[in-house]
Amino acid sequence: MPTFSGHTKAILASKVKGTAVYNTTGDKIGHVEDIILDKKSDQILFAALGFGGVLGIGEKYAPVPWSVLDYQPDKGGYVVPLSTDMIQKAPVYNLEDLTKDDGQIRDASYSYYNVSRVS
Repeated sequence: MPTFSGHTKAILASKVKGTAVYNTTGDKIGHVEDIILDKKSDQILFAALGFGGVLGIGEKYAPVPWSVLDYQPDKGGYVVPLSTDMIQKAPVYNLEDLTKDDGQIRDASYSYYNVSRVS
């Protein structure tokens, strides 16, 4: 079933991983490295936005609330209303740390991007 913007409500995580992420001015600012799921609530905690590395070396991962990402077919990627500077100054973590979160990383991420949590 499509959403109001014409996108389907469901997507395979394998299709999301590796997808480019652009800011609203069209600059590529990273890619979706992975999606972090909350096994207890059956919700997406956030997307791990990878940026700043070369071939995976030195890459940083910013947890970005899923609701911030908007897929744009003409770009073949997600567009976020965030500047490159905002992403570069975002709290970053190792991927392993994102799965050990006790809620603090999610709260910090939603607060940093000024996004309200649904649950």
